[in-house]
Order: sequence, then structure tokens, then C-alpha cells
Amino acid sequence: MKITFTLNGAPVTADVRANQTLLDLLRGEAIYSGKHGCETGECGACAVLVGGELRPSCLMPAARVDGRVVETAEAGGRPNRLNPIHRAFLDCGGVQCGYCTPAMVLATEQLLRQNPSPTEQEARECLSGVLCRCTGYVKPVEAILRAAVLLRGEEVPPVDRPPSGVLTPDGSGPAADTRPPAASGNTIGGEAPAALLERTLEGDPLKVVGRPQPKLDGPRLVTGRPAFVADVEVRGLLHARLLLSPHAHARITRIDATRARALPGVHAVLTHHDIPRVSYTSAGQSWPEPSPHDMRSLDDKVRFVGDRVAAVAAETPEIAAQALTLIEVEYEILPAILDMEQSTLGGASIIHDEPDSRGFGHFDFARNIAAQITATHGDVAQGFAEADLIVERTYRVPKVQQTSIEPHVTITYLDEDDRLVVRTSTQVPFHVRRIIAPLIGLPISRIRVIKPRIGGGFGGKQEVLIEDICAHLTLATGRPVKLEYTRAEEFTAARSRHPQIITIKTGVMRDGTLVANEMRVRADTGAYGSHALTVQSNTGVKTLPLYRAPHLRFECTTVYTNLPPAGAFRGYGVPQGAFALECQMDEVAHLLGMDPWEFRAKNWVRVGDVNVLSKKMNEGKEGYAQEIASCGLAECVAKASAAVGYGQPKVSPHPHKKRGVGGAIAMQGSAIPGVDMGGAWLKLNDDGSFNLLVGATDLGTGADTVMAQIAAEVLGCQAEDILVYPSDTDLTPFDTGAYASSTTYISGMAVKKAAEEAAWEIRKVAARLLGDTVHAEQIRLDDRKATAPDGRSVTLAEVALHSLHVANQQQIMGQASSVSLKSPPPFCAQFAEVEVDVETGQVTVLQMASAVDCGRAMNPVMAEGQVEGAATQALGYGHCEEMVWDEAGRMLTQDLRDYHIYEAAEMPVHHTFLVETHDPFGPFGAKAVAEVPTDAMAPAIAKAIVSKNVAPHGDPVQGGTRRYIPITCRTMLAAECSASRPDLACQK
Repeated sequence: MKITFTLNGAPVTADVRANQTLLDLLRGEAIYSGKHGCETGECGACAVLVGGELRPSCLMPAARVDGRVVETAEAGGRPNRLNPIHRAFLDCGGVQCGYCTPAMVLATEQLLRQNPSPTEQEARECLSGVLCRCTGYVKPVEAILRAAVLLRGEEVPPVDRPPSGVLTPDGSGPAADTRPPAASGNTIGGEAPAALLERTLEGDPLKVVGRPQPKLDGPRLVTGRPAFVADVEVRGLLHARLLLSPHAHARITRIDATRARALPGVHAVLTHHDIPRVSYTSAGQSWPEPSPHDMRSLDDKVRFVGDRVAAVAAETPEIAAQALTLIEVEYEILPAILDMEQSTLGGASIIHDEPDSRGFGHFDFARNIAAQITATHGDVAQGFAEADLIVERTYRVPKVQQTSIEPHVTITYLDEDDRLVVRTSTQVPFHVRRIIAPLIGLPISRIRVIKPRIGGGFGGKQEVLIEDICAHLTLATGRPVKLEYTRAEEFTAARSRHPQIITIKTGVMRDGTLVANEMRVRADTGAYGSHALTVQSNTGVKTLPLYRAPHLRFECTTVYTNLPPAGAFRGYGVPQGAFALECQMDEVAHLLGMDPWEFRAKNWVRVGDVNVLSKKMNEGKEGYAQEIASCGLAECVAKASAAVGYGQPKVSPHPHKKRGVGGAIAMQGSAIPGVDMGGAWLKLNDDGSFNLLVGATDLGTGADTVMAQIAAEVLGCQAEDILVYPSDTDLTPFDTGAYASSTTYISGMAVKKAAEEAAWEIRKVAARLLGDTVHAEQIRLDDRKATAPDGRSVTLAEVALHSLHVANQQQIMGQASSVSLKSPPPFCAQFAEVEVDVETGQVTVLQMASAVDCGRAMNPVMAEGQVEGAATQALGYGHCEEMVWDEAGRMLTQDLRDYHIYEAAEMPVHHTFLVETHDPFGPFGAKAVAEVPTDAMAPAIAKAIVSKNVAPHGDPVQGGTRRYIPITCRTMLAAECSASRPDLACQK
């Protein structure tokens, strides 16, 4: 039917199909700000204004806008002409990956038209129709309130604040004072040690690094410009769909695609008969890969509900979906294993019985073991023999999903030289190229991988999930192919966090001195062993050494089950181990009769200590001992505990509700020592600007902006003078990818070195221009100039003009790579105040605090945003997120209604602190920031619930409430049942 409507102020006439959605129609009209994030209207990424009201365009039939007014983010401005809402989102750091930002901008537009002076709560409610997995909503809410002030014509202060943390006075080294905090009064830690000073902008010698800097790509993100994989028009594009297994474990005895291939509009149907059988791992990790090679692009056996059976490429998505129904498949159903505790028992079905699978390290496919790990320091048996008290407890953590708002999406095509181009939403473009090459039978030189903007990754896109299938279809048809997961496919066929059962045995002396700690883990990797070894290595190596004990032991068995595979997820094994370890430390302190924070402070690591397990475990091989060179842990605890009023009485105004406060600490790492590597190329242009090419992958973290800040600091210019080109395997230098908190630490150091090389060349040319009495080493680069000791200067543009066109002509460039044997740990302390309805078991988190020692904060506003987003994911991990399946292995959580992530209006108050130390190994003293805030929030919530004010029967350990997460009404009531009636078989 033909409809006419007004789109962004202009009349539009369009022919629409009966089943066409408004989202599909708008993208056909080159409107890209509305994004596909789900098909059920929950995520809000597709939202547009229809008649001034925010509506999900993925659900609205296109025909319903006939005669109406439709507004999208494109109507509000262009990257070079921003309105006050756009400016507020950029200034406040309300943009991270940017995938949901256009919808947030429209929601803000609707609110401020109706209410020019909203409250914070009204701002939160305005955003509740738009889910965000990156920001934690703190900065977007700040942006709404700032935009309201701007639109009212009032003055707003600049966003130009230092972090709320501490640096050594001269910024040259770590703090010398490592006194533990004392638990007294309403805070922990008392006054900060005298050697630690509040940093002020005026006292900081750096000009660009350490200052707030809006994202360089922010203007195009807030205005909805094409930036993501699906935001390109490709002529002749075919649409791909996957046929997924309905069975948890089965062998394909017959598959016939004849009818599907005969369907008009179908260009290819691929089964395991049509492509070579090559074993590989989907884990995007450095070579040699430490994950087992136990996958094939298409196989004759399926191992979970959602495993790939066949692939179709057709003219339209509808034809492709119809073709899937015409593929005839017969299965031999095999016994399925859905419980990790049953996986290795005698008589269990063997999930990987194929002869061409390969394992690495200690594995046993015949017993469904993907990996086994053992690492020791000292002798735990001796330690337990010496201990006055031994405590052994078991903890359980669930399977949860990364839930990036942008689903996995890939477009492949053949370029003019018949090379395969892969445009994909990935964290690991160079690994994608290397992994798919043998699968599709092309050499690496014939493959180009381009990473555009990514709509969230969080480890889920450190996998090669669909790139190989898309490439197979392009090679089969000669046509461009697009493959994009639905939200249901994300839950059933993508990756998740490894669920674990963790037993900790602790030996301690009566005075609270730890003598031995042992952690035993059983982890469920699902049907394939992606990251089976390495995630669990982190569970031990980055948790147990947080506390100083002469005897440590970690062991883990990672088993296969017939559930969707697990993989990388932000925190990479540490959230699991931190939950168990921190709960264990409270239980030990309780049994000793000690304050839990006095007990922690007596035993946690200090500057000069060594992570003794780091040498034992490192990506499946021997690692490198890591000395702690900076540690702001005491200050983190002091700030976070004070923010939530730890130690103060907490009383609910409702008699049937009780309140409590809990806290926990954690450490992480900065990159994988001796493995992660990044490169950078930089060149000077005629006007004094620079092109910076880096292999680093910006997931929305602001990495491109931070790289520009680092280069600008060295070169004496501004971040906007640096044009950053990231992650194109043809054009940029190699980088292992965005994972393991490596980007700033590794890639940033490569940028710093490349900029220093270019700076030296600039100084040499400037010295020639300024006269024979000036030497290059005397030249100072600042304010876009090269200045001699006597004050004479030339601009960078003049240096460029001279070097390129006048004399001794040369292209001023710098190039460098960076790899490190150090992995300086960031530290964090997180606290939460909760309220529990003792009648229903409902748990409400009222406020939370996160304080992070990240070394120097390269961009404080963006660093705060990383902390807020990570802590919000951790909040969901401890409180409400869990993947659930039925007795046949079918995933029951297949949309964002059943799998609940926090909305803006549900968020507690969040206090964020950046406690700055100076680490000698990172660029300008920086360490990682993005992962460590995922680690301690879940145990903080659990411990708040079992505090004496809240726990069943007033016993901090009775009922086992805190020994598993998530802590929902169901698990709360089950714990209460177990505590009051142990004779009843109450199950969580």
C-alpha cells in the first residue's frame, strides 16, 4: 500500500508491505539512527518520535504512520551543528558505544518539550524505555539535566574536573604509605595517608592526558550518522539466516536442502556436506590458541539447542526464513548432559567423540573435560596443619549473558580485486582474519577485516561466531551477504559467562593471619571449550593472591555440557572467584570474632608484594611473576565505605523491611603479560594535524579518544588535531584486540612511543628552522608549537610545510609496537546498601559505591563512565540476571523481558571515585579501569543481605543466602525456608 507521512520535516511517499515495520521502512529511507537491538520492543534502540511520542519502530507497522509526523535523531542536527541536547551528552560523557544514544536523545527531546525543568527521577524515567549496557545511566541522566539548563538559557559550568582520587605529590611514583585502614566510626580508613594528595588540575603538569575530553567520534554518534556494521548500503546484498538445532545433543543422520534451494530468491543453502571440515576454536585469542579446537563451521553433530545446522542466503530476510522451513533434517537423539556435576560421571554421554578435535594442556574428551588447571605456591597441607582455624565453604555463580544492545552482525563481500572483505562487529579483527582463513580456504592476504563502531562487546564479541558462515555464503554466491543475530539467537547461540561451583578452604591463625588458601573450581563451558582454560585461570590467579598467604593452591576442572557455550565476559573469570573469595573472607572473620575489614586490611596485598600465582598461569603457559608497584586499595575502601555510610545504623521506615550494607574488594590486571601486543603509526600533515593508525579496537570505551590524548600530550597539540583510524587489517598495524583490559596499557604505550619518535623528528626540523644555536633536544613541544629555550618558536604547521615542501624533504612519521611482561593490577572497593522485604523476599539496592585505583585516569569523565557501566553489569550479576533452561536444554530466557537488565529508573544511587596512583609501567602512570568494577559488587550485595540487620534469624552465615547468586525473591525465600525448616527440601 502507498502511504504519505512527514519525516524530519519533509513529506515522504512510500510503498509499504503488509508486514513491514517502521524500522525497516526508515532504514530504506537512509535513516540509520534507529537500531536493531531486539524484535520485541524492550531495548528501545529503534525508538523514534511519532506524533511527538517515543515509539519502538521495530514493533510499529509502517502503515500506521500514514498521515503522521515522524522524527528521528537525524532531525536534531549534524556533527558540525549540534543542539544543546547533543552538546550535553558529549560534555557529560553520556555517549559510550553510541548504539542506544540516538534513542536516548529522542527520549530527552520528548521530555524537555513537555517538562523544561525535570527532576533527576523524571530524567531516569524518561530513559527507562531505552536500555543501555554501557553507561550505567549516570552520565546520560546528568546530560538530560544539563541539557534542560542549556535550553532554559541558563549558564552551566564546564565539565572540567579532576578525578576524586589521589596521586603522589610529584606524580612520579607510587605512594609510599600503605597503611591498612582501621574500621572505626562510620567510615573505613580514616584520613588518607599524608603522602597522598588530592590532585588539582592546576598542579598537574600534563595538558591533555588526565583531562576531560569529549569522545572524538561523539558528534556523529549523537546525531545518528551511519557508523555501525549494518549502517552501510551494499548493492546486491543477500540476507542470511541460520537453521539452529532443536535438540541438545543429536547426530544428523539425513539432511536434504533440495526444496530450500529451489525456492525462488534463494541463492545458497549450505550444510556440512557443502564445506570443508576444519576444526577450530571460536575464541578470539592469540596464537597458539589455548582453547580446544572442537568446532566446525557446520558439523554432522549438534551439541546444544541453538547449534548450527545449515545456512541460507536469499534476496530478502523473509525468503531466507521460509527457506529454513524447507530444509529436511533427521536426527539421532543422544543423551544430553545439562548439569556440570554429572558431566564426568561414569556412563555420561561423550559430547566430543569426534577424532579431529584437539585439546591443549590437560584435557580429557572421553570424560567431557575441556581443561584442567593446577597451580600452587608453598604447601597448603602444611599451612592447614599450622592453622588454628580451617573454614571450608562452597559457592555457586550462574550463567549470565553479555547482552550487548547491538547483536552480532557481519557483512561480507568481494572487492574489486576479488578479495574477501569482512565488515563485522568484533573486538578482535586480526584474530578474525587468522581464524577464518583456513575455514574458508583463503590465505590471510586475500582477507580484509574492517571493524566499524561496535554497539557493545563486553567479551561476547571476542568470538568468531558468524564471520565464517557469512564468508562461506559470499564465496558460494559471489554476492555480498549480511548475517545478523536476532535477540533470541543471542541468548541461544552466542556466548555467556561461565557458571562455576567454587569451594574455598581457608586456614587462619587466631590473630587473623592467613596461612593457607585453597580454591577448587568446577566450571561449565557448555558445548564448546571457548576460553575454557583461560577464564578459569583468571578465577584463581587474580583473586587468591589478593590476600597474602604463604601457601596457596588453585585447581579447576572445566567440563562440557549440552548447554550454549560460555566464553569471555567482562571481568573474565574474576567476578566468579571474587564473589566466592570475598564471601569466604567474611565467614572466616565472623568465626574468628574479628571485624571483617580489620581482617582484610591485615591480609591484603601491599606495594612490593608479588602475585605469586601469576608466574604459574598465563594463557595456558608459564607466566611472569608480577610485583605490585602501585596500590590505592586502602583509599578505595575508605571512600566507598564512607559514601554509603558503612557502620551507621540503617533503618527502613517500613516495619516489614530491613536494611543492611556490605562491601567487597577486588583486583584485576592490565593486559596479558608477554602475549598482548599493539602497534601504532603516526604521520604529520601539512596543517600540523596528525593521522594516527592503530589496530586497537574501541568498543565504546573511548579508546580512540584516549589514544588521541596520549599522542597530543607528547606532540604538544590538542586531541582534535589527531585523526584516529582504528582496526582495519589492511591499513592499521597489528593489535591483539580489545580484551583483558589491554587497550590503554598496551596500545596506548605503542601510541606514546610512536608519538615520541615523531616528536623527535619535529624537534630536529624545528631546530634547523630556529637557527644553528638551537639543538633538537632543547626544543619543547607545546600549544601546537616547537619552542626554543629563548622563547622563539615555529608552529607545527610550519614544521610540516618545511619538511614536506621546502628543504630536506621528508614525511615526519613515528611507528612503534608495545608488549609488556608486566600486568599492573587495578584495585577496587565496592559497597552497597540494600533493603529486604522480609515478607516477600524482594531485594532492593538503594545505593552503591565504587572506588577504583586505575593508576592515572587518562580521561576522568570517560573513566568514571567505565566504572559506572561495569558496576551496573555487576549489580545485575549479583541481583537479577540468570539464564534459565528447561529439562530439554531449551533456553527459556530468550528476550529482554525474561532476562532482566537494569533500566534507568530502577538504578540505585551510584557514587563513583577514581583513586589515582602512579604505576611506573603504564603510559603516564595508567593502569586498567574497565573490568575491575565488575568484580566486587555481587559479593557486596550478598553481604549486605546477610548483615545482622537483614539476615534470617540474625546470623550472618545462617541459611547460606550469600553462597550463591543472583539474589532474587526466589532464592531469598528458599534460603529462609532452609534456615527455618532444614527438614524441608527447599531448593534454590
